[in-house]
Amino acid sequence: MTVAIEMGHTTAGAPANLDLEELLATRLLVQGNSGSGKSHLLRRLLEQSAPWVQQTIIDPEGDFVALAERFGHLLIDAEEHTERGLQVAGERARIHRVSTVLNLEGLDAENQMRRAAAFLGGLFDVARDHWYPMLVVVDEAQLFAPAVAGEVSDEARKLSLGAMTNLMCRGRKRGLAGIIATQRLAKLAKNVAAEASNFLMGRTFLDIDMARAADLLGMERRQAEAFRDLERGQFMALGPALSRRPLGLRIGPTDTTPRNATPRLMPMPEATADARAIILAAPPPGNNRPQRRSSPDLLEQLMAAKTAALEIRSEAVEQRLSADELAERRERVDRILRAVMAEPDAGFRAIGVLYQEFVVRCRIEGLGSDVPDLADFRRMLTRARAGLGSDMAEDDGWQDVSVRASLLPEDMQGVFMMIARAAKEGWPCPGDAAIARAYGSHSLRRARRLLTYIEEQGLIVCQLDGAGRRIVTLVELAWATAPGDPNAEELPTEQAFTNEVT
Repeated sequence: MTVAIEMGHTTAGAPANLDLEELLATRLLVQGNSGSGKSHLLRRLLEQSAPWVQQTIIDPEGDFVALAERFGHLLIDAEEHTERGLQVAGERARIHRVSTVLNLEGLDAENQMRRAAAFLGGLFDVARDHWYPMLVVVDEAQLFAPAVAGEVSDEARKLSLGAMTNLMCRGRKRGLAGIIATQRLAKLAKNVAAEASNFLMGRTFLDIDMARAADLLGMERRQAEAFRDLERGQFMALGPALSRRPLGLRIGPTDTTPRNATPRLMPMPEATADARAIILAAPPPGNNRPQRRSSPDLLEQLMAAKTAALEIRSEAVEQRLSADELAERRERVDRILRAVMAEPDAGFRAIGVLYQEFVVRCRIEGLGSDVPDLADFRRMLTRARAGLGSDMAEDDGWQDVSVRASLLPEDMQGVFMMIARAAKEGWPCPGDAAIARAYGSHSLRRARRLLTYIEEQGLIVCQLDGAGRRIVTLVELAWATAPGDPNAEELPTEQAFTNEVT
């Protein structure tokens, strides 16, 4: 079945059609500066193709939520779901052929990348019987497939970039047609951009961007200046689904409108007599630092869920092993973990590599089916890098620390626990080198960024004393480290963590 989608009109006034069947096989890349009409183009394409093909939209700004009311798309607020829940939702959406809008509005950049990667992974990993044709639209694709590392963690970037690469490089055989929009090709990972065969290039002003757009469309360099003169909603098109030669077109109107419309000028309000009193009024009493959205209710829910999961897991083991056997098993597992972490550069190796060595050692020790899974190993590794023993893990005060740590990404939890232990014991604050090592990195700058991120989440407060030594206080727990030198490469011997794995 061949379906022609009318995108608008060419500069000559003829209808500008897009071959939907060809698009499913060749993918599409849209580029244009902010305000050039990229989102309007995507909205027109989605509205025109909605009756013919299943769709999903990765929406970082909540611009496409109106499609849910007009065309029956299922609106998924990513903020309300876990990564695992979104992965399952992606699988079920493909199985039941339901069009969806993944609204990532309200999440920070790292969580947007993690949740988008989980949802795309669900779409990609579904069984072969459900490889139905599907348009996967990713707005602001440079956020999910950045060309260079940014402020987000390496793990989040790798997850998101891997999902986007799978979509564009391997998605065709699974029925997934990637449609990605970006402000600049230079911001987008090359492996993702290179797989598109159809291009719609909008207004751009930088010389390097104009030259690159001209090269992609097969235009001469002297014609690159034309991209600077394009109006909002005008694009140059090329590709098997659009035109065999560069073609200028103007995108037609849409039935739905974005929530975040283009700002319009409006009259200024009348002067307010008490403007000074309103604007410069004293702030309300209390902490002026921005607070996390989490509430005591959320902490209680996380604590209850975590406790329930541990009880279920422990019950399954206790049915087979006695108390003495359980204690012996824990001791053997701890000994194996210490041996793994004692290897050179173990603190900087990938978790997957460490887990593989851990499993081999467990099997050599004869643990058999009692080997902890990857999720349990992550938790053990987090506590090991923080220097925590089993006695401290069972401490009531430490339970609050564990709950607060669970609000952070997994790769940051060990650092938070290490600082918490130093605060609990009254030790000096760990230096940048110790924090970087606990995070699995050699970069001192990344260690400082990590502390800043944890502080922005409202979990700690960092201060410097008169001598420039760092003091970290845990919010709500009132635990504070002793002053410590941020530039110290190692902790003092008498205050170093006693656990061998550190």
